[in-house]
Amino acid sequence: MKILVISDTHRDFSAIELALSQNKDADMLIHLGDGETEFEDFTAAHPMLPAVYVGGNCDIGVHETTHVVRTGTGVNIFCCHGHTLAVKMTLGLLTENARENNCDIALYGHTHIPFNDMVNGVYVMNPGSAALPRGDMKPSYGIIDIDKNRAISINIRELRGK
Repeated sequence: MKILVISDTHRDFSAIELALSQNKDADMLIHLGDGETEFEDFTAAHPMLPAVYVGGNCDIGVHETTHVVRTGTGVNIFCCHGHTLAVKMTLGLLTENARENNCDIALYGHTHIPFNDMVNGVYVMNPGSAALPRGDMKPSYGIIDIDKNRAISINIRELRGK
């Protein structure tokens, strides 16, 4: 199973489309917030691709701020934007919530800074921002690969062409 993870697109629909065009074999999209308008447009344009959205601090609609994705592979993913879990200061609340929800992976956005590591026994990823990266970062997104034996691979990729 291949999951495309994107965050902080801030009204840049082309960023989501570009990431998908570079990953046409994706089985699912997870958007980690601050992009509700373009997410709605994306799901209308791609109704057959399963997609999940969690609300960010700049979104105005009513959205869940956390969500657990049960992939069907036996691997569960905790998703949040991160602003309600203080991810700019610590990843402790994030990993605690992931473990409480029996999740192997925790995803967050909000900081616009890519991060990919094992923290407190949980795979943790921030895909960075696909539209408004901070500092010297390039626009980026994440890929999660889960094979039939539940082996997990998590990578952050530069959004080429942006």
